[in-house]
Formats: sequence, C-alpha cells, structure tokens
Amino acid sequence: MRGKHIGQIVLLTILSCIALFIIEQIIEVGYVIKTAAKLVMFLIIPLAYITFVLRQPILAFLNVKSIDIKNLRLGFIFGVLAMGIVISAFVLFHNFINTDTIIDDLQTRLKITPEIFLFIAIYITLGNSLLEEFYFRGFIFFNLYKTDHKLLAYLFSSLLFSVYHVAIFAVWFNIWLILLAMLGLFLVGLVFSWLNTKSNNFLNSWLLHILADLGVMLIGFHLFGFY
Repeated sequence: MRGKHIGQIVLLTILSCIALFIIEQIIEVGYVIKTAAKLVMFLIIPLAYITFVLRQPILAFLNVKSIDIKNLRLGFIFGVLAMGIVISAFVLFHNFINTDTIIDDLQTRLKITPEIFLFIAIYITLGNSLLEEFYFRGFIFFNLYKTDHKLLAYLFSSLLFSVYHVAIFAVWFNIWLILLAMLGLFLVGLVFSWLNTKSNNFLNSWLLHILADLGVMLIGFHLFGFY
C-alpha cells in the first residue's frame, strides 16, 4: 500500500469518527438513525475504498476464507477474561457512577427502553461488535500493519477506537472515569490488534469483543431492573 493510501485512510477514518460524534452527541438522533449512519461510515465507505481505491477483492483483503479454530482460542480466553474485568470494574466503581444518568440518557437520547433492550443487546453483542472489529482492526489496523508502519497501525487504530467511544459515554461519567475508560479502551485496542496478528484476520478480536460486550449487556440488564 502506497504512502498516499496511509494518509487517506487516517484522514478518512478521523473524519468518519468526528461525523459520528456529531450525530451522537450534538444532533442527538435516535438509536436506529445512529446505527444507520454507523453502517455507512464503518462498513459501506470502507468496503467501497477497498474495492475501488485499493482494488482488492473483499474476501482476500479480510482473509476469512479459511478459518483455523485453533487460532481463535486466544480470542476466547481473553474474551472470558475481559467479561470478568468489565463486570468486576462495574462492581468496584459503581458507587462513582450515576446509573440514573445512564438510564436517562439511553431512554431520552437513544430511545432505548426496557421493552426493546433485549433486541438492542443482541445487536450490540453480535452485530455492532462485528462492525467495529471490521472497521478498527480489519480496515484500519491491517491496512497500516501491512506496510512498514506497524507501530502506527497499533497506536492509531487503538487511539481512534478509544476516542470514538467517548461519544457513547461522554455524559455518563465524570472526567476522571472518562479518562480511565479511554486508557482502558486504548490498551484493549492494542490487545485486540495483537491477537489478530496471530490469525491474520479480525476474527480473534471479534470473539473477544463479543464476550466483553456480553459483560456490558449483563450490566445493562441489571440497570434496567431485569434482575
């Protein structure tokens, strides 16, 4: 991949995340519209870039034709560990988190109610995790990693992954918890990327992401009063 493509990918992905932040926090659209915008930014535009600019077949680029289950064991092990860490962190820091603010934000800004939370949880765990892993690891990380800019691949994809999530929890936590969450997400991004170098595709980090999100959704069910 030529140097100009690296610059294009960096600029394109930064602009996409800025656009999603504006949609999430400034325009404050509902969850359905936000998800549609995310599909465009994180899936349709990258697929078009791979096809028409990089001129690569999608399956060849993603390298998911042949899946070796043995290469996914690390993703599962780290995923179970991540789920435990997420739940433990909530238990440890719940006195510093205004859960009423989180529920109010979900219901008023994103229009997520207890009645539809199960369907949202299924989408986030399986669909949204796939979308983010394709974008941050499949599209950004591997595009940069295939060049001589391997350190940039790790740092940029992980930093953007961390900053992007600020749009989701910006009003949930105080500034110190936001910074702590960003640091955690940055480190998680590094681990996600490293795992994917073991399988040469983004399936390891997707499996880890699924299990980590499952932990988050279990917390969500608790906040909505299901148990």
